[in-house]
Amino acid sequence: MIRQLIFTVALATALVGHTAQAADGVRNVVLVHGAWADGSSWGKVIPFLEKAGLNAVAVQNPLTSFDDDVAATKRAIALQDGLVILVGHSWGGVVITEAGVDPKVVGLVYVAAFAPDVGTPVGELGKDFPPPPGLAELRPDAQGYLTMTTKGVMENFAPDLPVVQRKLIAATQGATNSVVFNAKVTNAAWKDKPSWYVVASDDRMIAPDLERQFATTIRAKTITLRSSHVPMLSHPAEVAKLIIDAAREVSAKD
Repeated sequence: MIRQLIFTVALATALVGHTAQAADGVRNVVLVHGAWADGSSWGKVIPFLEKAGLNAVAVQNPLTSFDDDVAATKRAIALQDGLVILVGHSWGGVVITEAGVDPKVVGLVYVAAFAPDVGTPVGELGKDFPPPPGLAELRPDAQGYLTMTTKGVMENFAPDLPVVQRKLIAATQGATNSVVFNAKVTNAAWKDKPSWYVVASDDRMIAPDLERQFATTIRAKTITLRSSHVPMLSHPAEVAKLIIDAAREVSAKD
């Protein structure tokens, strides 16, 4: 724990040094959360981005349907003054794959996320891999919205976070309409725009090998973190650095 704290402090110091360069190019980052979550998923990453001179905005997805989440993300993009790096976690990767075709978006960052191709239903994306254990802890209500049991959050969604934080995630999770598993993107922004990917090697919600497959397919610059499904919460400095690097690299090309 002490070694990780020292590393995080050192990395945070280094990130501050990126301020001038980030301010000269891409300055906006739009962060898209996944299922059973909300915009606060990015609460630990945003301060690092802001210290690097970036304007960071977290979308509040309604999680009612694919179209609704894409619309919410497009609204956030439209409000930005200038070019955007679009970041998606988990289900948010599906959303940014579609919404990322917006001309303001110049780069995509996937964080333990789905990165589907056109026409493939989300529910079929992991069919070639063993079912992740976390999926067994989803419970539907009468309207078809899914919530995750507290056990599922504690043991599968975020097992590498402190207990207090895991309980908070369980209590504040966003119920997610099961129709999202039928979603199919009609555009795949990663085909035309540079991409980056964070693989979570200890993920129990999306198979890590599936994440590696996504990263390879979309030709993403990739880092691997020994993390649960929520690396933006367990390794925020490293995730922020990748986002900042993406903004800097795209800016350098302009």
